[in-house]
Amino acid sequence: MSTQTSNLGSAAGGDGSAADQPDGLIMRDVCLRFGDGDDTVLALDDVTLTVAPGKFVAVVGPSGAGKSSLLAVAGGLSVPTSGSVSVAGREMTVASRRTRTTLRRETVGFVFQSGNLLPALTAVDQLRLPTRFSGAGRRTHRDPYQLLAEVGMADKANRRPHQLSGGERQRVGIARALVTRPRLLLVDEPTAALDRQRSHDVVELLARETREHSVATVMVTHDHDVLRHCDTVYEMIDGKLTPAA
Repeated sequence: MSTQTSNLGSAAGGDGSAADQPDGLIMRDVCLRFGDGDDTVLALDDVTLTVAPGKFVAVVGPSGAGKSSLLAVAGGLSVPTSGSVSVAGREMTVASRRTRTTLRRETVGFVFQSGNLLPALTAVDQLRLPTRFSGAGRRTHRDPYQLLAEVGMADKANRRPHQLSGGERQRVGIARALVTRPRLLLVDEPTAALDRQRSHDVVELLARETREHSVATVMVTHDHDVLRHCDTVYEMIDGKLTPAA
C-alpha cells in the first residue's frame, strides 16, 4: 500500500467550479470546532485530503481522534468551521442545507457499523428504499437484485435482518450504499462486529466495488489487519491527518 497522496487526484481550480474540479473528494484546510472559549474542541485541525475515483483510502487512529467528524464533514452532514469540501466537483461547504441534502442523496453513500438495516424490510427492499428518495433518475440506479448478486447475497434477497449473519447484514448495507451509484462512499468501522475472515471478505468487497465502479472511498477503521486492501492509509490524531508511517 502507498502512503503517498500524489496519485489520488489534484486540487480544484481557482474559481472552485465543477468544470475544473475532478470527481471524487477534495477537502482543503478543513477545521471543525465545537464549543466556545476555554471549552473549544478542535475536532478537525487543518485537514487536507484528496481521494480520486477508484481509490480506496483508510483512516486509522484512536477513539476521539476526529475520524467520525471527518466522515461527517466529507459527507455534508456537518459544515466545517473553515476550509472547503467538494464531492464530484460540487462544493458542499457554501451550499444551503437543502442543497447539501440533495447533493448528499445524489453523490454520497454511507456504510455503517453492522449494516444499520431497517428491521422490517427484506434485503432487496433495503436497496429499493434509497432509490425512492434519490434525486437521480431511475435509469441511473443499479438494479437491486443484480447488486445483491454482486455482493454474494442473491439467495438472501427476501430475508430480513434478523435472518442474516453479521457479515451478511454488512454486505446488504454495502449494496444499499451503492445502489444509487454514489461518487463518494464513506465507511464507518465496517468490521467492528465481524470475525477476522468476514472482516477481510467485507473490506475486499469494498475494494473491488471501489475500483470496478470508480467510487472514491474513505473507510474509518480500527482493524489494521484489513489495511492491505487499501490504496492509501492515513492516521488521525487530535484532529490532524497525516500519511501513516
